[in-house]
Amino acid sequence: MSGSVQVTQQLQQLQQQHQQQHQLQHQHQQHESSCYLSSKSSVKQHSFSTYKTSSRRQKTTVKTEKRQAVVKLSPLPARAKRTYLAMDTDKEVIGYVIPVFRANHEDVRGLMEAREEEVTEEGIHYVAMRNLFVREAREAVDVKVETKTRSTHIRESAERMELSKTMEEWAEFRKKMNPDSLTHRPEFIVKPRGQTVWEGGAVRLHCTVAGWPKPRIAWYKNNVLIDAKAHPEKYAIESSFNMHSLEIKNCDFMDTAQYHASALNVKGEASSVATIVVKRFQEGEEAGPLDPKPHGFCAEHGVTFETTIIDKFEVAFGREGETLSLGCTVIIYPTVKKYQPEVVWSRNSVPLKPSKWVHTHWSGQRATLTLVHLNKEDEGMYTLRVNTKSGFDTYSAYVYVRDADVEVEGVPVAPLDVRCHDANKDYVVVTWKQPAVEGSSSILGYFIDRCEVGTHHWAQCNDAPVKYARFPVTGLVEGRSYVFRVRATNKEGVSRPSRVSDAVVAMDPSDRARLRAGPSAPWTGMIKFTEEDPTVGVVPGEPSDVVVTEATKSYVVLAWKPPVQRGHEGVMYYIEKCISGTETWQRVNSGMPVKSPRFALFDLAEGKSYSFRVRCCNSSGVGEASVSTGEITVGDKLDLPSSPGNPVATRNTDTSVVVFWGACKDVKYLVGYYVEYSEVGTDVWIPCNNKPVKQTRFVCHGLTTGSNCMFRVKAVNAAGYSQSSSSSEAVVVKAAISVPGRATGVTVLEAVKDTMMLTWTEPASKGGADVRGYFVDYRTVKGHVVGKWHEMNLKALTTTSYKAENLKENVFYQFQVRAMNMAGVSEASLPTSALECKEWTITVAGPPVGLHVLEVRDTSAVVLWERPAFDGRTPVNGYYLDIKEASAGEKGWKAAHEKANKTKYMKVTGLKPGASYDFRVRAQNLAGVGKPSAVLGPILAQTRPGTNEIHVDVDDDGVISMIFECAEMKEGSEFVWSKNYQTVTDTSRLTLVTERGRSRAIFNSPSLEDLGTFSCVVTNTDGFSSSYTLTEEDLKRLLDISHDHKFPVIPFKNEMAIELLEKGRVRFWTQVEKCTSACQVDYVFNDVIITEEEKYTVNFDKSTGIIEMFMDSLEVSDEGTFTFDLVDGKAKGATSLVLIGDEFRELQKKSEFERAEWVRKQGPHFVEYLDFTVTPECNVLLKCKIGNVRAETEITWSKDNIEIAEDDEDAQKIERKDGDLTFNIGKISKADAGTYQVLLRDDRGKDKSTFNLTDAGYQAVMNELFRVIANSSCDIKVISTEHGIILYSMITYYNEELRVGWLHKDAKIAASERVKSGVTGEQLWLKINEPTEKDKGKYTMDIFDGKDGVKRVFDLTGKAWEEAFEEFQRLKAAAIAERNRARVVGGLPDVVAIQEGKSLNLTGNVWGEPAPEVSWTKNDRELVCDERYQLKFEHGKFASITIAAVTTADSGKYALLVKNKYGTEAGEFTVSVYNPDDEENKEGKKG
Repeated sequence: MSGSVQVTQQLQQLQQQHQQQHQLQHQHQQHESSCYLSSKSSVKQHSFSTYKTSSRRQKTTVKTEKRQAVVKLSPLPARAKRTYLAMDTDKEVIGYVIPVFRANHEDVRGLMEAREEEVTEEGIHYVAMRNLFVREAREAVDVKVETKTRSTHIRESAERMELSKTMEEWAEFRKKMNPDSLTHRPEFIVKPRGQTVWEGGAVRLHCTVAGWPKPRIAWYKNNVLIDAKAHPEKYAIESSFNMHSLEIKNCDFMDTAQYHASALNVKGEASSVATIVVKRFQEGEEAGPLDPKPHGFCAEHGVTFETTIIDKFEVAFGREGETLSLGCTVIIYPTVKKYQPEVVWSRNSVPLKPSKWVHTHWSGQRATLTLVHLNKEDEGMYTLRVNTKSGFDTYSAYVYVRDADVEVEGVPVAPLDVRCHDANKDYVVVTWKQPAVEGSSSILGYFIDRCEVGTHHWAQCNDAPVKYARFPVTGLVEGRSYVFRVRATNKEGVSRPSRVSDAVVAMDPSDRARLRAGPSAPWTGMIKFTEEDPTVGVVPGEPSDVVVTEATKSYVVLAWKPPVQRGHEGVMYYIEKCISGTETWQRVNSGMPVKSPRFALFDLAEGKSYSFRVRCCNSSGVGEASVSTGEITVGDKLDLPSSPGNPVATRNTDTSVVVFWGACKDVKYLVGYYVEYSEVGTDVWIPCNNKPVKQTRFVCHGLTTGSNCMFRVKAVNAAGYSQSSSSSEAVVVKAAISVPGRATGVTVLEAVKDTMMLTWTEPASKGGADVRGYFVDYRTVKGHVVGKWHEMNLKALTTTSYKAENLKENVFYQFQVRAMNMAGVSEASLPTSALECKEWTITVAGPPVGLHVLEVRDTSAVVLWERPAFDGRTPVNGYYLDIKEASAGEKGWKAAHEKANKTKYMKVTGLKPGASYDFRVRAQNLAGVGKPSAVLGPILAQTRPGTNEIHVDVDDDGVISMIFECAEMKEGSEFVWSKNYQTVTDTSRLTLVTERGRSRAIFNSPSLEDLGTFSCVVTNTDGFSSSYTLTEEDLKRLLDISHDHKFPVIPFKNEMAIELLEKGRVRFWTQVEKCTSACQVDYVFNDVIITEEEKYTVNFDKSTGIIEMFMDSLEVSDEGTFTFDLVDGKAKGATSLVLIGDEFRELQKKSEFERAEWVRKQGPHFVEYLDFTVTPECNVLLKCKIGNVRAETEITWSKDNIEIAEDDEDAQKIERKDGDLTFNIGKISKADAGTYQVLLRDDRGKDKSTFNLTDAGYQAVMNELFRVIANSSCDIKVISTEHGIILYSMITYYNEELRVGWLHKDAKIAASERVKSGVTGEQLWLKINEPTEKDKGKYTMDIFDGKDGVKRVFDLTGKAWEEAFEEFQRLKAAAIAERNRARVVGGLPDVVAIQEGKSLNLTGNVWGEPAPEVSWTKNDRELVCDERYQLKFEHGKFASITIAAVTTADSGKYALLVKNKYGTEAGEFTVSVYNPDDEENKEGKKG
């Protein structure tokens, strides 16, 4: 490297000297002395790259404005031939050499003009040139020109000879650095390594490849190319910094294969092989589908981890905008300190990463996934995977996201999955997926919005809606980031916007790749130094490979490759089009060239054919046009997908159906399918999925149990929706019946010589149908040898116990049980241990059998059982129920009650919602308590969705009944009623009526015999049940209600009421809760039925139940009792109102007053009488509101019975606006007190209103004024002065009667010389002179507001005190300094004119404390007291100067300087000495 640098520097220096020699000889003829020239260069004027060309460049000399000689070079030819560069298949340069310059411009020019230089190399990228040369191009270049002697000339001649030799060495060096010698075939630096992985895991292969040009990498599986873009859920390929990787997700057994990594460039190909082996966990011979998978042994911890996932999340439904959480409890056994499993959440087999939309949490026992602000993109199959060092376990469930409610009925819902593709400098393609619901009409198109990252302004990208789900967005600003969203529109309006896309940067893809990958030139052991030639005058070449990438009815997208010859300043493009049949080319974007090699053309005529071509341009001009694309017809290239095949729906669960359909034929770019369902009898189709699925099978959840549904499917791609498939056959939504699960807990209760009593627990899962029976198998065991299984019973058993007979004594047996329902026989239970058949000697009772639960709720459950098969030596006389949480060990068992329970059932309360429990029962006889039964559980304490409770109803005929409803009815389901959990068989007390999903138990004759607990169980529903306990108190209440129903009374919402109406009319009214059209009313007064006449008006509105009676006025004869009697079928009702005595007379007076008021309002009148208000500006207004006035109505104001005339001063205060009259008193004073009156009068009548503004009225106004003033006060503020601290508050207005008090530490402050309060303008202040520490504390200003007062508080402590006190001290010190500062008080004139020869005596008065120092100056030079200048300072106040016999030399600027420790001041004056003779001579000359 150092040798290369030395060669370059020597070459530059010699050529610089050679060129300077000719310049200096030429300049020596014109200039004898040396001179210096300087010039500045710019990037556009000087770029130092050269091309290999046969043409010569001319050198010219021009003169600048400053007469400086500047040498300019002619531009390179526009068609300069480019040398070989390393490029990829897209003709993009992928390598370059680094130019380094350390010489001045003349050195560079010398190298450029060297005749010996025949071959030069070209730099490769304008960005490198710009970044490396801008700094040096901006620096000034100073060239020193000087004369040369003959000896210098001879020395330079010798150096030129050395230059020739150096140039030959330089040529050899450049040949060695030819680019062809740098290229080499690919080579694997790090090869991919084979790996072994467990099934379900993920594996990643890595390799590092070197090569020049940069090789391309491809991955193969068993020699078949892997297309990661087509299978993103399975493969992920990454390349960065020459490091390449292949990730295989969710491995299965079929992923076991050989994987090849192939690297290719122009020099050759290299490949490497790695083998992936996927291991599958071994499953046991007897393992069932619900059994946990075995895990491998972990040598690191010395244990085998077993994973169990419980409390699993079910299929979930959310709505857009909501937050949804999914969670499972994970149990890892055994527990190892500081070891935690790896918990991974994934959606549709793609792992989820935490983001603002996705939050994950692992507490050590529970894994939680929270989806914030749901969107349809969040819909899918969610999987929880728990990885341990012994294996893994997974659980999956589907999450559905429903659309948010639309703001306008009929508009479409929001699109989804907005993504950005093919981003360039000013162009990006936005894609999205169509929504499942188009609204009340078909979608007309979509609007695309963009927003620059960091702002909140959304701009619409298209004026007209686009039908295609893909749109090119142009006009982006290079280097800026954008996000996008999409809205759908139809005839009804525009949908809500979709979720925003990920941010995308507008930049060149090669720049983006370079930022990710870094430099790609290989290391050769040498660094080449070369010059960059200038790009001035280089016109770019033509683009290549111009093609139409997209063509729709709305737009056409062109793409091309940049030209090979384009200089270093970058190029832009013009697009031209030509209509088929013509030869005229029209420039499309003449106003603004584009930067990206992509362009979208809009406003083309559909059906017409066009040709397109592209031109490049830069600052040097516009290049040649590219080759034409050929004729392109405008129209959609992508067709709508064909209709999917006929769907088939099958039953799945009580709320879900599985739908299968045939895939679309010949469809391109399929996005997926939407499934819809409709209940039979309706024409409303509801989407099952809001995110398209690509499979042809889908499970539709969230359906209503028992509903009859049809299904259809439609496909969607970027062009739009297909036609919907034909509807499937109707299917009833209910669970598919399957065989039951295994029976559990097979145990022996009793054994005799040849008999053994067996019992077991029914299966946890009944398969959707009741268990019809059980089969028992047995086999003999001799040592370690077991025999074959044999059936013990040919007929199914209906109980969970069996007496095995005809066995052999002292022989060991094993037993297993299989359950049966209508779908078939289950798998056998786990066999018992080897049990010996011999007689037991047990005296206590055996364990109870047949444990099961009913009525499971969040906090309670009912446990039932059967008596033991073996009572012991004495009969069973009671039972004990034990309970424990499922997660607790054997020590967690506790008794649910203290005393023995005589019944064979018990309701357990106090359970924790969401917790799981185990139950067991022990029987008791006189010998003691026997062994516990088989454990029942775990039972989840949770109310099953759709569970109803038994409710008691009393119908209109008074019949009492219990009703139970169940929406989960299936084929063969029945309602079974029990009393005290014994099936009801006696129909004399109860009558049972069942209609579909509703059963009613009617009490025939309710009495005390019916007291007890009634329960109802629905068979074939996995435990839908409920109970109701009828107590004596409940029975009495129900009998009362029954009596009311048999003998009904018309209910009234309110009793009869009375109210006064306009004109003094009286209204009697009431309202009944309900009545029929046959209801009749009698209006009674004092037991006499009233008929409608002039005095009475009646009305009965049966729709509202309002009954009314009106009277125009009340007379003395109307005193008495008014009654409304109602009859409605067999129901009766009455309501009365007694109106006598004082109550009647009071009402009569109010009626007469209301009538008089009505008469008053027939003429001009006051709607609101004269009153006052105080404005925020503290002006007092008298106001009233008038009504029914005319133009001729007289309005007269008066004060103290004196009319206010129009020419009075107070008349200006009166204002009328519509019906409002105001009198603006302004700032009130005692002079405004008086009686104010307003009179209204015309031919219809008169009215007046008076306000007494004296005494109490005046005080009321002042109190309101004080309230406004007090509330206008601001918070207390503090200000410091030289005298102390001032606390103050500003108010709107101050009245002298306003009382203001100040308190310090809640104690009233007494006025003194040091602390005083007052008012200045609108400022209320408290001055504290010379404050001390005692003045610190809380200050309160109490302003009287007419009632209690308004308080403003300021805490003058802490920082507030320190700042105020510090400012006070500073101001005080400044004031003292100002008072005592030395200064000239007076006595000195500004100008003194004195005749030459006279004596000058001036005295100045000075002041200062302490006494100042005094000095005199003349023309800024200090004077010294001597014979000529007599300087005196007497009494510390008088400073004088005396000059005897002044001369003209004494003229000048004098100053008296005084100075002490507080400051300095100068008293300046001017002395002018004149000679009378000189003055006369001057006058004479002028004359």
